[in-house]
Amino acid sequence: MTEHDPIDSPARIVVVTGVSGAGKSTALKAFEDLGYEAIDNVPISLMNRLIGPGGDQLSLAIGADIRTRGFDAEAFLAMIRQLSSRPELDVRLLFVDSTDDILVRRFEETRRRHPLAADRPLSDGIREERALIAPLKDSAEIVIDTSDMTSGDMKPLLEAHFTTGPDAGMTVFLTSFGFKNGLPRGADLVFDVRFLRNPHYIEGLRPQSGCDQAVGDYVADDDGFAPFMDGLKRLLQPLLPRYAAEGKSYLTIAIGCTGGRHRSVFVAEQLAAWIDNEGQRYLVRHRDLEKAVK
Repeated sequence: MTEHDPIDSPARIVVVTGVSGAGKSTALKAFEDLGYEAIDNVPISLMNRLIGPGGDQLSLAIGADIRTRGFDAEAFLAMIRQLSSRPELDVRLLFVDSTDDILVRRFEETRRRHPLAADRPLSDGIREERALIAPLKDSAEIVIDTSDMTSGDMKPLLEAHFTTGPDAGMTVFLTSFGFKNGLPRGADLVFDVRFLRNPHYIEGLRPQSGCDQAVGDYVADDDGFAPFMDGLKRLLQPLLPRYAAEGKSYLTIAIGCTGGRHRSVFVAEQLAAWIDNEGQRYLVRHRDLEKAVK
């Protein structure tokens, strides 16, 4: 290809970074499953040469963090800008994050050592790392918080962000949850359905979930259900195209009830069916569905 040749399909380059323990390795494995070539801990000085003058790799995921030899946030960002200036490359920066308490728990459970906490408290190492990589998070096109995620959630999330073409439009991520377990992090819109009658108090329905017909029938029979769903659809119908027009590639809608097992699950499934009928790309996750029934 000469410098005058048109570029029909730029090479896709995703640089994956984030705090230690947040799931960067899981993200790289998910990218491999999606057809990317994944390479971890590439020295910053070698990134440009790794990709080659013509962007030979069609899809490449590069992992880099504070363990990377010669790591420096400003040099890292300068390299990203240099790569982004090449017209044959489509470069995006992904930052993988998690809350401090979840990071501490993960390190303690796996008995891994934080790279900056060899001879001091783990919390000190996490705090120092956040300070060092703060410019990367501020510059990232996409930030994924894995605090409430399982490893299995990573692949469909990345697939929605990175495997669609520029005209694919926005993906709606629907998640049900229980308020007693906290709000989902990163939710754009949150709807509370605790006003609907609760199947938890019906002995035969308690062990079931909002995915079961009997629970759905019970919730749908509430006089407030149909007006609520009609209003929710009328609210979202003009909003979704406006969000997409603003260039938003991912919209998270969270539906919450008390425990996240019955009402929120059913409403999320009903909303997903409507969104599908509207021709909108979507994903559904029931965050608290598998939690023990008490």
